[in-house]
Amino acid sequence: QVQLVESGGGLVQPGGSLRLSCAASGPLFSFRTMAWYRQAPGKERELVAHITPGGSTAYADFGKGRFTISRDNAKKEVYLQMNSLKPEDTAVYYCNFAGYSGGNWGQGTQVSVSS
Repeated sequence: QVQLVESGGGLVQPGGSLRLSCAASGPLFSFRTMAWYRQAPGKERELVAHITPGGSTAYADFGKGRFTISRDNAKKEVYLQMNSLKPEDTAVYYCNFAGYSGGNWGQGTQVSVSS
């Protein structure tokens, strides 16, 4: 079973930046499209961005122009650079395979945006 460990969250003021990291285990990482998701209190988990094995990316509308997803296949890591953060970005952020809807999730990393 793949293990996912997210890190890099924290408390930041509006307009600030954070860089999230996700370390994945398992032999198939390099062949899978990876994604970042987030879940705010009282809301459903939602897709933030995804990145294909070759590096093509796509973003939810709320992240376009502010977030950048990247990956290092050799390290089996995925990253999310978040700039110009807003209070509505406050959520727990998770990484996983794109389109995943099962029960295997990491602990996530909390991002809180507040003045």
